[in-house]
Amino acid sequence: MPGQEQTAAPADNARLPGARRMPDLLHGHIWNKLLILALPLAASSMLQQLFNAADVAVVGRFVEGAGHARAAMAAVGSNTPIINLLVCFFVGTALGATVLIAQCIGRRDRDGIRKAAHTGVALGVLGGLGMALLGQLIVEPILSVMQVPADVLEPAELYLRIYLCGLPIILLYNFEEAIFRSMGDTRTPLIVLACSGMLNVLLNLFFVLVLKRSVDGVAIATVASNAASAAVLGLLLCRGRGCVKLEWRHLRVDAVSLREILRIGIPAGVQGMVFSISNICVQFAINSLNTVVMAASAAAYNLEVFTYCITSSFGQACTTIVGQNYGANQIRRCHRTLWTSIAFSGVLLGSAAWLMLSCGEEFLSLFNPDAEVVSIGMIRLRYILIAHIFSVFIEAFTGYLRGFGLSLAPALCVLGCVCGTRFFWVYVVFPIYPTFSCIMAVYPVSLGLTALFIIGACLFYQRRMARSPLPVCR
Repeated sequence: MPGQEQTAAPADNARLPGARRMPDLLHGHIWNKLLILALPLAASSMLQQLFNAADVAVVGRFVEGAGHARAAMAAVGSNTPIINLLVCFFVGTALGATVLIAQCIGRRDRDGIRKAAHTGVALGVLGGLGMALLGQLIVEPILSVMQVPADVLEPAELYLRIYLCGLPIILLYNFEEAIFRSMGDTRTPLIVLACSGMLNVLLNLFFVLVLKRSVDGVAIATVASNAASAAVLGLLLCRGRGCVKLEWRHLRVDAVSLREILRIGIPAGVQGMVFSISNICVQFAINSLNTVVMAASAAAYNLEVFTYCITSSFGQACTTIVGQNYGANQIRRCHRTLWTSIAFSGVLLGSAAWLMLSCGEEFLSLFNPDAEVVSIGMIRLRYILIAHIFSVFIEAFTGYLRGFGLSLAPALCVLGCVCGTRFFWVYVVFPIYPTFSCIMAVYPVSLGLTALFIIGACLFYQRRMARSPLPVCR
């Protein structure tokens, strides 16, 4: 590791337009800046989970006719893995813009900030249009691969087609949110998300209860609420909130910025998709057991996802702080950000895990009071909470490397360790020991192995940075 602190550019925030509204991530204590960034990110992720559950709840409770309600729930639920894959890819790709803009902020590079921000917004719209058109052509093959039942196929296809029409808006929102994160502002996207989520619920109820629609109404409500979010964030950026001001006359794709965004963002997006694909593989094994196990696993998942939001949010916050400080050539401050992130994430995860294990049975009974479901659900919770200890290191070191612009290395570690281990476990180990505990053991094994490789990759690049601090990600 570098032995001496690199000299940073002067903290003259006035040198960047509107920078006085932006948290100063280059000076002062790190721990409070980390909390200011990470806690809204965690809250945003948790809110998103609640609002996604609201879509299913509305069609399940308010669509007329028990048979129609079940079909509507199944149609929305059957698209969840597909949508999760898309969202993971979008969030990861947009992370490329976060890192690039953060590094430009650290260097006080106004021209670089402007080009990266406008390129990100243009990429969001153009990329979303391209993916929407392509998606419409492959809807039927995708649903066929997912083995959606015939009685659910038509509403599932309708829901997915409407959702795909909204991809330009959804991808635009992710890139706008990425710009705010690069400035150290995670509070504004949280407020906008909370408002748009409530709008989504209200529109769901309006379309289903008043207009008597079904899955099409819920899908339109989702697209409309995302459009509202994108419009609000876009308006704030056009008014010059923070150090970035969007202007229509500058809305174009800069080749250099595009290359850097894609170089960092695509591996990050693929990394998120790999996690989703491997989880689908594990779910196939769970489905081969029995209905009680499936119900217990689903109930536990709705709890464990909140603990993952903690580790993920600190990793993303680490990326922003490291990105700015790397741009300012403050390498030691980047190191302190990493270890502070691990410490805070570990403490909060430990507190959440203690709460989950102490009150897990009560929480699980909210989803299903059956004693067997609760008992099996606790088995999953114990294994997953152990696995999330490794997630603390995975997310922190991944966020750290991404802040330096190094996105490919953690993606390859996840691809090999998570995907490879879980596929091997499901198709080789699980058939020998076909129990729920066996399949759950794959989570700590795969994540523990991934943590080791990502830490190893970080140590490798640290040695390179010790010899040549800045050119590593150029």
